[in-house]
Amino acid sequence: MHEVILHHYPTSPFAEKARLMLGFKQLSWRSVQIPPVMPKPDLTALTGGYRRTPVLQIGADIYCDTALIARRLEAEKATPALFPEGQEFVAATLAQWADSVLFLHAVSLVFQPESMAMRFAQVPKAFIEVFSKDRAALFSSGSATRVPLEQAKNHWPVLMARLQQQLARGNGEFLLGSAPCVADFSVAHCLWFLKGTPVTAPLIDAYPDVAAWLGKVLAVGHGSLSELSAEHAVAIAREATPAELPDEPFSEPNGFQAGQAVTISAVDYGTDPVEGELVFAGVEELILRREDERAGVVHVHFPRMGYRIDAR
Repeated sequence: MHEVILHHYPTSPFAEKARLMLGFKQLSWRSVQIPPVMPKPDLTALTGGYRRTPVLQIGADIYCDTALIARRLEAEKATPALFPEGQEFVAATLAQWADSVLFLHAVSLVFQPESMAMRFAQVPKAFIEVFSKDRAALFSSGSATRVPLEQAKNHWPVLMARLQQQLARGNGEFLLGSAPCVADFSVAHCLWFLKGTPVTAPLIDAYPDVAAWLGKVLAVGHGSLSELSAEHAVAIAREATPAELPDEPFSEPNGFQAGQAVTISAVDYGTDPVEGELVFAGVEELILRREDERAGVVHVHFPRMGYRIDAR
């Protein structure tokens, strides 16, 4: 049985989503701190080039994107459920909306000049320049576009009013009932991002029901964690063998075959392609087999939604 390892950095909103899900599942996990900007040589030794944060590792299996990480954690420990029975579609769809629409609005608001000045007040100017170039490169290709600040400010009251209405009229303290689910953690990480400075925190605090709900979600915590070096994590992958493939028919509607050399990449942003052998295509998940001189043979897992396969 391999340990659960999360590759992340403290200020990443999607990493906060993963940390909260680990806490919700009451899992013990190992924490590998990665750089917030490229290059990330230890991470990409495992992923083959995928550079978005966070990444989950279990032995020689590497899971990209919190949408798939949530499903892997559900398989690791069924209860409490991230996808409540009978509400799986609603939970997953609301989470997808939060991770795309709500997140891009939050990014626009967080990256406004007054907010960034506060966030980077104690940061060396050289790093700010590197960070700015890195994030520009992250969004330089793909289907996602930055939401103009004026548009984000205009939309924000609508988004918060709808959220507040859902909380007021729901059947419990959380978005879909009496316990949090993947939808709560997906919305919460965007708002957690905004709470980072006095410039953007009022965008949450102006909505008391939302602010109270956010406090409850964040109170879930991060579970039990211990630090692990990146070098050790790579060594764990090298010494392990990928898990057996899912017991599910191979299904690829665009005609790609098992064993074919392909690349998989995100379609919205951070579209760096990962090369490998396509060994599995299921309803929710795609798996590439790849070999790295440091990490050995690994299986890199991607969600089907939001990713594309191309022939090499």
